[in-house]
Parts: sequence; structure tokens; C-alpha cells
Amino acid sequence: MRSFLYVPGNRPKMLATALDRGADALIADLEDAVPPAEKESARHTVAEWLRRLPAAAPVWVRVNPGAAGLGDARAVIAPALRGLVVAKASLEQVTALAALLDEHDPAGAVGLVPLLETPRAILAATAIAAAPRVTRMQIGETDLSAELGITPGDQELLTVRSTVVLASAAAGIEPPAAAVTTDFRDLDALRRSTVALKRLGFRGRACIHPAQIPVVHEVFTPTGEEIATARDLVDRFEAAGGGVCLDAHGRMVDLAVIRDARRTLSLAAPHGRGPDPVC
Repeated sequence: MRSFLYVPGNRPKMLATALDRGADALIADLEDAVPPAEKESARHTVAEWLRRLPAAAPVWVRVNPGAAGLGDARAVIAPALRGLVVAKASLEQVTALAALLDEHDPAGAVGLVPLLETPRAILAATAIAAAPRVTRMQIGETDLSAELGITPGDQELLTVRSTVVLASAAAGIEPPAAAVTTDFRDLDALRRSTVALKRLGFRGRACIHPAQIPVVHEVFTPTGEEIATARDLVDRFEAAGGGVCLDAHGRMVDLAVIRDARRTLSLAAPHGRGPDPVC
């Protein structure tokens, strides 16, 4: 998944057309996008919308913190639901939601994406990443920056971002998706920051506007040259019987390099760029 488009859960017309906006996945938002007085009706709106969708629809729902989030989760479980984005995530909330899903989704089809928005959550990132049903993490950089009293920027958030990338890799889950940027008009700035986040280890990005999707896809879709190089590496590795081999330039290639090459091929395959299935 390269792009995750947030859609307000209290806007039925936006939900009705959201799957046509070009994002790889949708996040129906029951938290910040919904005024307090509309929370209950938004929960009902999203639940009904989900029940009308095909089971293969790539839809997540961002649930509220605390007990309200547990109520959100119970309401929106449906065949089309791929996962829950856990707002203001804590280890306790993630564990409680996993237990609820074990009861209502014993097949394990619904995953959890904790949204780390507090200093406590960042310090617990390793434990949260390893919690049941967690498939990947995101950072809520605006709320986190406010709590830390910092001006959000690449330098100021470098430690936080690297911590989440490291925790994700240690837990063996998907790399984190990069946080949203609220300025959807400055697409050049979006491209620059997305490239920087990709270099840091993020894969995919959350979006708040459809205009951001093509830029995010451009950054996170491997180029033809990258795919060809990855395919050549995997072919050489397999021809060597799964042992150490040399690349086209005579450099030694080991399993770590092959894992990265296979990840490149898996990122390309869903979008028509390569033959390998998603890992």
C-alpha cells in the first residue's frame, strides 16, 4: 500500500465516491474529522457504508481513543474491513482492541495500525509494534509535536521517525506509513518530504486530499530500472542456489540485499510493474 486516503466518516457523499479517488487504501475517519456531536451518527454511517462494500475493498477505519474506540470497532466489523487505525494509541488500547477482534473476528482478517501521537506511545513503540494484530504503524506528528513543544520538521522529528522505523523492523511488521501533510496545494514540498521519508525507511503515506495521491504513488512505486536491477539480483541469487553471489558489477550480494530486492518486486507487482506476488 503506497497511499492511504483519509475520508471523514460523517460525509456520506464523500464515502460514496472515495473508492474512485485512486488511493491504494482508504481510512474512514471517526476521530478528528468528526465533530463530537456527530460521532454516533458517523459511526452508523461508516458501518452501513462498509456493509455495502465488496469484501476485497481496501478500507480501514480510524477509531476514537478509549472506550469509544471499542464501540467504534464493534460497530464497523464487516467483510470489507481490513483494519483499524488506532487514534492516540497506547499499548493498553491496542491490546484491548486485539482482544475484541479475537472475539468478533476469529479468522484474524482485521489488523491494527496504531497511530503514535504521544511521547508515551513513542517510548512504547517496540512493545506496540509487537502487539497482537499490529500490521504497521503511523505517527501522528501534529499532535506529538504539540505535546513535545517542538516545531515539526525533518530535523526535529528525526529521532521519533527512526525509532518507529526501527521498532517496526524489529517486530517484523510492515514499514510505517508516513504522516499526512495538511498543505495539499504544495505538491513539490510533498514530493521532497516523501522522498526524504522513503530514504528514512517509510513505505507509503497517508493523504488528506486526492491531489496528493499521484505524488505519493510516484515516490513509492519502483522505477523500471529499479525493478530490472532487483529481478537480476534475485535471479543471480537463485541461480547460485540461495548462497552468496555477485551482482552485475561484481559486488558481493548476501541475503540482506536479496530481501530488499524482493521487497522492491513486491511493491511493483500490485501496480503492473512486475510478476512477483505481494509478500
